[in-house]
Amino acid sequence: MTPQPETVVAQIVGASVAWTGLMHLLTIWHGKGERSSFYFISLSRKKEINKALVIAVTTRAIFNLEEEHQLYLEKGKEEYVRHQQANQDRPLPPGTAFAFIQAVQYVNKKILESNPAEEDLFDILLLSNNSPESGVRIINSAKHYGLEISKFCFVSDEDSTQYLKSHGVKLFLSADRTDVCNALRRGVSAALVFQQEVQAPSTPLRVAFDGDAVLFSDETDQVFRDGLNRCFFPSHPLSSVLLCFQGPMKAFAMHLGKIHKKFNREECPIRTYLVTARSGRDMGIRAIKTLREWGLAIDEAFFMDGAPKGPILAQIQPHIFFDDGLHNIQGAQDMGVPSAWVPSCC
Repeated sequence: MTPQPETVVAQIVGASVAWTGLMHLLTIWHGKGERSSFYFISLSRKKEINKALVIAVTTRAIFNLEEEHQLYLEKGKEEYVRHQQANQDRPLPPGTAFAFIQAVQYVNKKILESNPAEEDLFDILLLSNNSPESGVRIINSAKHYGLEISKFCFVSDEDSTQYLKSHGVKLFLSADRTDVCNALRRGVSAALVFQQEVQAPSTPLRVAFDGDAVLFSDETDQVFRDGLNRCFFPSHPLSSVLLCFQGPMKAFAMHLGKIHKKFNREECPIRTYLVTARSGRDMGIRAIKTLREWGLAIDEAFFMDGAPKGPILAQIQPHIFFDDGLHNIQGAQDMGVPSAWVPSCC
């Protein structure tokens, strides 16, 4: 028998009470059968899906749940749920994507200060494979830190990425590689977040992208390795008309650029960076022309010519750095830079 909405409210009344300070209303409905999905929707400030830049983040990406995840693996779901219920009023520590989400909130604040009626805002959706019974602690933790998360989706025993498109998600951050690969297959910009200590300053929002296989497609990278780079090799017959192919993070970058254009350069609360291992001689002009063709403005570009990216990233201090190379991710993490891996092969 499928539980009725009133029954679900009774089961998670703690979550409803805990969130009262930030929500005007908590609406809950369910899907099909016993393995239904429960959506917690805040209507405190409704954002239009076709206008908002929707970012979906999993609980293990935004909070540090490594201890709880280990408990789940070792002792199973029931013990995990008991632990979360017993600690529902104890806030979870921040995770890798925490500072990124805080910086996103700062951008929304600056947008609304400029135009209170503006609808082109960031909208945060928290997606969890937790059952609703164990979700109270997650909602309470978001409230504790003042995170303006508009939607909470608790999806038990299902592929949670199937809901990304219906919510208009433009970026998905997860600590689970399978989820990230599923999202990429669905055409959603996605990256794998590793748990690490993060000390990124809160403002302005700083986002750094690798070039090949991130902003540009992995085909660009493959052609380069094969020695015939039709994106960047100037003597190739197609070079005058063919720029770089779009990569898995292009869609998110374009939406970010749209918000960026709302501000003049001096007052903009967003800074974007291109940090690539390519040399400026081989890649610079083609990459910049491609970004210009896309209408995507990048604040700063670094063509490292094979040098380690870690030191320059430590100087930039991005809230998140997207790269397809695990060695670059490790180098960034060694510098305390929050990083997200974009797998080119799932």
